[in-house]
Amino acid sequence: MPTPPADPSATTFPLPDRSGLEALLTKAFGVPVVLDRLEHLAPWAVLRAYLAGPEAGLPASVIVKWLRSHPSGLRMDAGQVVTERAALRFLSEDLGLGLAPRVLADDMAASLLVLEDLTPRTPLDQVLRRDGAAPPPAGLAAFARALGELGAATAGHAEPYLARQPAVGPDPMYAGADAWRRAMEYGAGFGVALPGPAEAELARLLAELADPGPFLALTNGDSEANNFLAAGGDGRLIDFEFADYRHTLISAVCLYVPGPAWLTVSDPIATGLEAGYRRALARGVPEAEDDHLFGFGLASACLTWAATRLTRFPALDARAPGERSRLQMVFTLDAAARAAEEHRALPHLAGWIRRAAQALRRRWPDTDVERTAYPAYVPRR
Repeated sequence: MPTPPADPSATTFPLPDRSGLEALLTKAFGVPVVLDRLEHLAPWAVLRAYLAGPEAGLPASVIVKWLRSHPSGLRMDAGQVVTERAALRFLSEDLGLGLAPRVLADDMAASLLVLEDLTPRTPLDQVLRRDGAAPPPAGLAAFARALGELGAATAGHAEPYLARQPAVGPDPMYAGADAWRRAMEYGAGFGVALPGPAEAELARLLAELADPGPFLALTNGDSEANNFLAAGGDGRLIDFEFADYRHTLISAVCLYVPGPAWLTVSDPIATGLEAGYRRALARGVPEAEDDHLFGFGLASACLTWAATRLTRFPALDARAPGERSRLQMVFTLDAAARAAEEHRALPHLAGWIRRAAQALRRRWPDTDVERTAYPAYVPRR
């Protein structure tokens, strides 16, 4: 789950060459294409290009993505564009799925992608910020279902994906062992050492994520509400720059534990999000119906996300009281521990994560508040 640059407003986005775009679209569509206007979708390196009087059969607009130029941005690696192209073509062309936008054209020399425009669908995070999550909007259930459908459809199909996108080494987005090592170091520093029984659980957790077995499937690497475009009870997943075959339950963490944008999320069991996700996933991964297998994998993913967030401790500890990122840290640890406890998995690791949250509440008195005082999907900022 990558986080945005610290200051997106400082990022510069020189737009792609207009005539170059027209030539690329003309080649892709086989007819002359003239662009009417370009609309920059701030704050990212993404724009909507409107076609001037498009011919029948051509789209009215397309989405164009390219690389950032600011050194603090995430989209600096041309490999991310290659990865997204491979993942989207794999889903639409190899598997025939409509879960994500189609690639209409690309120029790898310019690190540029032209994608299907999914308007009028709206980013789910905007819906949640505008309307809240009580009652849960239809888009939230569609999001959970789409995550399950992606796992179900891609499980067992790694070979054709790797033919498009050969493995390039360790997964940079889910370096679990290193995150746990650093989290344990920081926890010991503020008085919460990992107990012996938890060490054995940690070995099992890392083995589960390294070798997911039947739960190996494609995820986009950033399964958050801002990367789901919703239209009522329908929607599409976007942003596959960090796509890879990994433990599919990693993609479900966002339903249980706040991501970078949120202080809180809803209760996926009470709202039925978990049930919808598991039903969809089980169509291709029957093991998702096994409470023990599902619970262990989910707890492993949620607790590892909490450990990954805990590596931010030095930066947050240096901030002033009242900084909401501190509160988010405490709520994140609590939510991950709760997910493991509810699924009766990894009790010693869950207990350590919960004790870390309690220790941070004492260290940061302004965070010593009850999560229930906040509704679901309260933005961090």
